Amino acid sequence: MNRYPLWKYVVIAAAMVLGLVYTLPNFFGEVPAVQVSPLKATLRADTAPMGRVEDILKKGGLAAGGIVLDPSSVKARFADTDTQIKAKDLLQSQLGEDYIVALNLLSNSPRWLSAIGALPMYLGLDLRGGVYFLLQVDMRLAIAKKIEALANDIRGSLREKRIQYGGVAREGQVITVRFRDKAMRDRGLNEITRAMPDLALTTQDEANEFRIVATLKPEAVTGTQKAALDQNITTLRNRVNELGVAEPIIQQQGADRVVVQLPGVQDTAKAKDILGRTATLEFRMVEAHASDPAGLNYDPVKVEAAINGNPPFGTELLYEKNIDRVEPLVLSKQVVITGDRLTNAAPSVDQQTNRPIVSVELDGQGARVMRDLTRGSIGRRMAVLLIEKGKPEVLTAPVIQGEFGGRFQISGRFTSQEATDLALLLRAGALAAPMEIIEERTVGPSLGAENIRIGFQSTWYGFAAITVFMIAYYMLFGVFSIVALAANVLFLVALLSMLQATLTLPGMAGIALTIGMAIDANVLINERVREELRGGNTPQAAIFAGYDRAWGTILDSNITTLIAGIFLFLLGSGPVKGFAVVLCLGILTSIFSAVVVSRGIVNLYYGSRRRLEGVSIGQIWRPGAEKAG
Repeated sequence: MNRYPLWKYVVIAAAMVLGLVYTLPNFFGEVPAVQVSPLKATLRADTAPMGRVEDILKKGGLAAGGIVLDPSSVKARFADTDTQIKAKDLLQSQLGEDYIVALNLLSNSPRWLSAIGALPMYLGLDLRGGVYFLLQVDMRLAIAKKIEALANDIRGSLREKRIQYGGVAREGQVITVRFRDKAMRDRGLNEITRAMPDLALTTQDEANEFRIVATLKPEAVTGTQKAALDQNITTLRNRVNELGVAEPIIQQQGADRVVVQLPGVQDTAKAKDILGRTATLEFRMVEAHASDPAGLNYDPVKVEAAINGNPPFGTELLYEKNIDRVEPLVLSKQVVITGDRLTNAAPSVDQQTNRPIVSVELDGQGARVMRDLTRGSIGRRMAVLLIEKGKPEVLTAPVIQGEFGGRFQISGRFTSQEATDLALLLRAGALAAPMEIIEERTVGPSLGAENIRIGFQSTWYGFAAITVFMIAYYMLFGVFSIVALAANVLFLVALLSMLQATLTLPGMAGIALTIGMAIDANVLINERVREELRGGNTPQAAIFAGYDRAWGTILDSNITTLIAGIFLFLLGSGPVKGFAVVLCLGILTSIFSAVVVSRGIVNLYYGSRRRLEGVSIGQIWRPGAEKAG
């Protein structure tokens, strides 16, 4: 009656072992570390910078506890924060501006745990320490850039359709187009209406001048603001990746603000520098190169003169870094188009050569400029430049194979990953509008450690109080309940670790609440067993009926709480979501531990006894009889 088949005990044992293994990493803590990440798209985190980091630290007399390489950075561990800070300063001075050197914290768990995917939970800002920024997007400038782009589109569109106009002027958010006669004004009105649906148009006629006055439609203003905010958030996420922050929080707040939380980041100045970095993209023509004698503009004399500090007038010397070499290029200073004209960029593969390429789409004005340029420049090279902090860097300089307009492909000597990175830079290399940090908070690691200490103390104190009560009131069944409760906490922490969830103070409150809620199920079972014993059932029958009849009540009560937790997760944000995740997972683990684990223990202890005279479940009162144990 009260016996489990062997496979159920195997399942319980396997769950306990897995829970213990995936909970272990959370007890090893974190160690100070320095993270080195490439700043430029042409640099990669590989064995070369890893070797440089090792050499620099060795020559500087700084002992690293271990240096590891991941896909985006090189990380060196240290014994204390003093050594960490010294190493950061040394590496920054030796590596120069090509790399980002940031302070960070890394898990101290053994490598064998990491090898099987057993990683600690991420800790939120309030537990781990870090920085909090509230940034405001300059929406006025975003609208101004949109208006300026539309004004340029109007000029290009009217010229293409050979519609004569007197001038296009922009004042604030109003574009005024002047014409000398009504017929041309009407043709211009039809063309602008067709080509630019985002504009609301009106006409103004005077004695010798006819005007079209254009303003952005309200829905276009809203769309422009949303697009600017979305692009800024995307760009911020890309930049935060350079810091190697685990579980950063970057989310919209209101119509024009962005919240950025970076747990574990100790270098506030570096974080501000990366978040506020401005980057732009430019397309320029190559005036001279020395790589291909058969190519147009092959002129090693000009290249040599530029290398010696005498570039031709209106040009400058830059270098394209390929996989196997660095090529000097003499580029025109005249910008063909900027990255503002790009609407999309995606990595793909050339069907003929099977090499990685980047497919690019331009807006209307950019397409017209590119078409006019490439029509007479087939065979020449055009460079794509990324401008950061006023310093240009050549991403690629492909040969123009034919006339193209709004859609074209960038081919070069890059790998699939480099094509993906280049597409990312082209899509979101620049902020759509400037942002200003209007609020900044720093949570020190010591304060985070204190929050962890207080949170764990409150949880353990609650667990201890429940343990005393359950054992005193339910005797041996109370011990079984506490073991099941401990298994519940083990399963919950293991699940959070396996899912790599972020634990915050509200999450710790959720764990404490789960402990209190989980014991309710065991109380229901124990009281039901007592009722069956009071009713005169044998101990074995009472145990079976107690678990069987309490199951429905346990399920109903937990489902109602689970529904509330799901809606908290769906409708909440930030800390509320974290609390809801812990609550929902805790409900699932509590059902398993209270019903399956505790019954397995009871069956193991009492199930093999053929003649069971009684069970240790505290004092039982039978009506009309003395109290019995």
